[in-house]
Amino acid sequence: MNYLAHLHLGGQRPGQWLGSLYGDFVKGRLQGQFDPEIEAAIQLHRSIDVFTDRHPLVDVALARFSVTRRRYAGIVLDVFFDHCLARDWATYADQPLRQFTAGVYQVLSSEAQLPERLAKIAPHMVANDWLGSYREFEVLEQVLGGISRRLTRPEELAGAMQELRVLYEPLSEDFRLFYPHVQDFAQNYPST
Repeated sequence: MNYLAHLHLGGQRPGQWLGSLYGDFVKGRLQGQFDPEIEAAIQLHRSIDVFTDRHPLVDVALARFSVTRRRYAGIVLDVFFDHCLARDWATYADQPLRQFTAGVYQVLSSEAQLPERLAKIAPHMVANDWLGSYREFEVLEQVLGGISRRLTRPEELAGAMQELRVLYEPLSEDFRLFYPHVQDFAQNYPST
């Protein structure tokens, strides 16, 4: 799961949104350095990642990718699943996507102490509506390009968009089958 899915699954309160994002930027043990609600959301984020990585439907989706892309197929799939969620938002959420993202952006903009890497990208995320832009399939090319610049072997992401075009329908079906499982997992995750 990528940013949008973690935010959607992590709860609707500001601390939950922050923790849902912090999960990608905070490493190591949580020892009270954040508000308890934020730390609980970070833990949920990590548990969602483990649940996703071990789920047989995700294995099916990952197996669709070519061998040359297998190493980073999980990253590509996470981004694609955010596209599916944004595209089909009304199926999975009660409020419009624009309203949801506006709330997240307001919380991000007003938080003075974001983790360092998140603090650097948050203004761009807000200004360019990263979360809402996932509705548009072609945006994924920019997203994957940005990710590839941070990888040690970026050439393995080359051609990912062409592969996603070919796999669009089967991966969309994989998402439709999988997402209710991860929603159920997140809703039944024990809170502190």
